[in-house]
Amino acid sequence: MLSPRFLLLRSAASLTSRSFCTGGVLKQGKAPDMAEVRNRLREIVGASTNWSDHQQAMSERMSLSNMLAKSQNDLPVKRMMDSYLEVHLPLGSEPLLREKYLTFHNTVRFGRILEDLDSLAVLISYSHTYNETLKRSPLSIVTALVDKIDMRQHIIYPDCDIKFTGHVTWVGKTSIEAKMHMSQFHDGAYSPVLDATFVMVARDPENKRAAFVNPLKPEGPEEEKLFQEGEANKVRRVDLSTASLLKVAPTDEERMIVHSLFLNTLDTKTVSFRSRVLPPNSAWMEDAKVKGLEICHPQERNIFNRIFGGFLMRKAYELGWANACSYGGCRPSLVAVDDILFQKPVEIGSLLLLSSQVCYTQGNHIQVRVHSEVFDPLTRQHNTTNVFHFTFVSDRDVPNIIPMTYGESMLYLDGKRHFNQTVQP
Repeated sequence: MLSPRFLLLRSAASLTSRSFCTGGVLKQGKAPDMAEVRNRLREIVGASTNWSDHQQAMSERMSLSNMLAKSQNDLPVKRMMDSYLEVHLPLGSEPLLREKYLTFHNTVRFGRILEDLDSLAVLISYSHTYNETLKRSPLSIVTALVDKIDMRQHIIYPDCDIKFTGHVTWVGKTSIEAKMHMSQFHDGAYSPVLDATFVMVARDPENKRAAFVNPLKPEGPEEEKLFQEGEANKVRRVDLSTASLLKVAPTDEERMIVHSLFLNTLDTKTVSFRSRVLPPNSAWMEDAKVKGLEICHPQERNIFNRIFGGFLMRKAYELGWANACSYGGCRPSLVAVDDILFQKPVEIGSLLLLSSQVCYTQGNHIQVRVHSEVFDPLTRQHNTTNVFHFTFVSDRDVPNIIPMTYGESMLYLDGKRHFNQTVQP
């Protein structure tokens, strides 16, 4: 769900300045507050506001399966403007709302922004697939991947209004790419804060099988460019998955890096493979971990009665930030979020284990990987649900992170890859 007090606005301007209210998903007229947005979202999927009624509500959704399209060709073509959405977060004029976003250091909690972006991406996707002839959508649209979030500036003011805009930029047969931009009103004008790209997937009413989404037709060279970027992003994701260190060996260059790290930690006095010495201004990777545990209560559920993906991102970010802060010795700033993969949904009642690891450093930059898994205390089984990647920058140079085992060396190389994709030109 979006955070309270979001406002969606309308106008009839061009795509770059138009406010669009989710393709008829919300009612015409006065800009709604968040209570109406939440209620309408529940109406779209037929979700209940009461946790005790969730089983009946979800069983009723099963009957919507016959409304699913048999192929993508059966669905009408949509335009990018059909999904355009503008959302305002009035931190400047709503002191009570500001309290929810405020940090102890008088900045904005970025974890809350991640929650809002996740909700916004869902609304944008439902805008694209909106069918005015259906009372309820048979689609279950969920976040599959946070492809990238690039920070345009590090400072987010807690007492200035924020504006989110976004729309669908690419679709596959069952997937949707949504690009979003966040800006903040300061010194008399809105200035960009971040750009985000999310990949959503459409599932059947039971969230078990893939479902078709409306095709997208770009209009004009600017939209065609966005669509082609979406195609390129898909190819890039496939290439990265193919080259994953979980599947193939490191490159020759990467093997040299690992061996050099190993040689730099050998104890020259003993000349033994097992005797290792930490170089100056360095830290063992084993000593750069911070872990956490969350009990997943119904309060954090999404409209499909699973744990809200934005909540998972907020908790992972805050743990990663705490690790980077502890490691660097000062408060870090976020540079980018990249390649957050949602592998499995998290059920309500789960024990969620979060583990953050500083896996790569360079100068004053810290690359943090957060791994989340659910633990079943009855079966003693662990299942990975998400992997998060955050790039932070510190006010000063930080110690070099040093792997000791082969597994840690692979984490180091993976972190280096993510860092290079994010920071390097």
